[in-house]
Amino acid sequence: MNIIRIILFPISLLYGCITHLRNKFFDWGILPSKSFDHPIISIGNLSTGGTGKTPHIEYLTGLLKKRFKIATLSRGYKRKTRGYQVAGPKSTVNQVGDEPLQISLKHPEAHVAVCASRKKGIKRILKDKPSNQAILLDDAFQHRYIKPGLNILLTDYHKIFTKNYMLPTGNLREFRRGAQRADALIVTKTPSVFSPLDKKLILKDLARYNIKNIFFSYIKYGKWVPVTNYAKTEKLQKAKTIFLITGIANPTPLAEHLKRLCLDLKVFKFADHHQFTVKELDSFVNSFRETYSGSKVIITTEKDSMRLRKEELSNIIKNLPVYYIPIEVDFHEQDKSGFDKMVMDYMESFYPTPNTKKKKENIIA
Repeated sequence: MNIIRIILFPISLLYGCITHLRNKFFDWGILPSKSFDHPIISIGNLSTGGTGKTPHIEYLTGLLKKRFKIATLSRGYKRKTRGYQVAGPKSTVNQVGDEPLQISLKHPEAHVAVCASRKKGIKRILKDKPSNQAILLDDAFQHRYIKPGLNILLTDYHKIFTKNYMLPTGNLREFRRGAQRADALIVTKTPSVFSPLDKKLILKDLARYNIKNIFFSYIKYGKWVPVTNYAKTEKLQKAKTIFLITGIANPTPLAEHLKRLCLDLKVFKFADHHQFTVKELDSFVNSFRETYSGSKVIITTEKDSMRLRKEELSNIIKNLPVYYIPIEVDFHEQDKSGFDKMVMDYMESFYPTPNTKKKKENIIA
């Protein structure tokens, strides 16, 4: 922790007390928290970002869309529109934001909406899509005007909230004890080969928060996907030099993955959800062109590629080998079946299958 963050600790304490009082107002009923007689699943975190909410939303989308008609709802961070918007194949980042656009393009079966007010957004979805069977709320752990039926909290393995501090000293939006509101906690971005001892130590550290369901997930990297038409003709999956350009909260795991695929990795990182400018991209492309290498490519994330779709930016990179690397999450060992069962049990409490009904009848008998 640097000296500036230490100096700012009194401000962190004050901010923490304000958020704690706000939470108490919800707990005491002074501020209203609305429940819906409809499946609402929230994915969120205690920190300011970088825990992997979007791939976990996509995991849930993939799990649920096999049986249910679902919708996702987020605020559409950094979009330039207001009110309620629905993402579609012709939507832009400016209209709905990068993450909703990504989810919409990957899961066209889902109704992907954005609205600053989650309450208004949910009501609009239920009105416009009466056949909807579940709503996934993105980044809504602190949005307490809504009381989800299943509240899932994420924490990054590399920055577990138990070792973090309130803003601005650390990255927490509220005190650590807020984790007790979660119905389930997922420790994200763990190593793909995960030590049982490491897992045991983490569980021991988390025990004080009395969270009933704790799961461990990790990132799986897919094959490079061409962003430009030029890249489509290359069909390249390796290079001596990789230029990584990204605006995500924590690019370190991706950088570590790419280091194993090349001899030289050059990282150009920007703030999370950064809106690239023509000047910035021109400077980046100049660096790429001026670097001598027998084989070189540009890699970005899927989320960043949504922002590079802007015409003024895509024109700059159209004659370059630009790819994005898709990611998805998976769970370790029994965690996958345990997590899936928790979610499906919650859904079946609203939409019981014949087998579920029989089990209930047998229990009653």
